[in-house]
Amino acid sequence: MKEYEKSDINRIKRGQNRATYDVKKINKIIDAGFIGYVSYVYKEQAITLPMAYGRKENKIYLHSSQGNRMLLALLETKKMSMTIMHLDALILARSGLHHSVNYRSATLFGTVKKIENQQEKEDALHCFMEHMMKGRWDGIRPMHKEEIDRTLVVELTIESAAAKIRDMGVQDEKEDYNLPIWAGKIPVKTIYEYPIPDKELSTEIKIPSHILDFYNKKKNEGF
Repeated sequence: MKEYEKSDINRIKRGQNRATYDVKKINKIIDAGFIGYVSYVYKEQAITLPMAYGRKENKIYLHSSQGNRMLLALLETKKMSMTIMHLDALILARSGLHHSVNYRSATLFGTVKKIENQQEKEDALHCFMEHMMKGRWDGIRPMHKEEIDRTLVVELTIESAAAKIRDMGVQDEKEDYNLPIWAGKIPVKTIYEYPIPDKELSTEIKIPSHILDFYNKKKNEGF
């Protein structure tokens, strides 16, 4: 599938020129981050919370404690939406209403199920950890069965999605361009700094190569 089919749920009506339903572009936005905003309804109250996630193909994995009310509410409705957004620049225009931001945003829709099988849960947690940092799973101790049993893991199958991307400068009114007002953009990046060891860590333990590889790749890259 190259594009998600447009429907009433995912069709972007405002700013259609910035919309994309391309699967690869949407996956790129998902993979550039690690935190998404999950919406759910609890006791007739709409709530949105940030959650870390992992992606494998068209599956998104979330995990928390067995009593997490958000995940339990999602499993009850069996439906879910999630948004990932990256802020790339502040756009400072000559008029207030033309101020804007450059961004990449993807919203996902799909069905949710609970992962019950022990091996499938471990595979989902592996996906989650590797999404955070490639190679990290092999650099930590194996999970205890009791830890896995205490963890609630849910799987979102992405059935529909859409993204909006703005990547341009100031869009002022023609008559405003000669005004003596500064206009332009301020680029925004999330950067990674050099790893800081835990205070309880032995000085004999050096930073593993997978962490240094991650740092060296990310330190000037931003996202």
